[in-house]
Amino acid sequence: MSKPSIDRSQPRFEFEPDPALEAFIERRAAAKAEAQALYWRFRLITIETMMLGLLVGAAGLALHQPPFLVFRAAVMVAAGCFASGILLIGLTGAIDKGIMRLRAWWRAR
Repeated sequence: MSKPSIDRSQPRFEFEPDPALEAFIERRAAAKAEAQALYWRFRLITIETMMLGLLVGAAGLALHQPPFLVFRAAVMVAAGCFASGILLIGLTGAIDKGIMRLRAWWRAR
């Protein structure tokens, strides 16, 4: 395999790393990653909610229970799963913010 030829007429740019630009890029990447993490957590909670609701419904119908009773139980289980998942996401975020503030306070001391 041959090396690609270097075109000498093209200008060569060599940049020094700019700390301000690097910090800006890191902040933007961190903000985007945090937003995507929240989206994926919410998506996971939604999928788990649907799975549990369907499993309760399937189990109730397999046990020959009345359909309205099965539907009501499946909805209640799904609602409880969704509520606890959203509460978990919220508490995780609140504790994360609290730990960050505690670290900042500890460093400033």
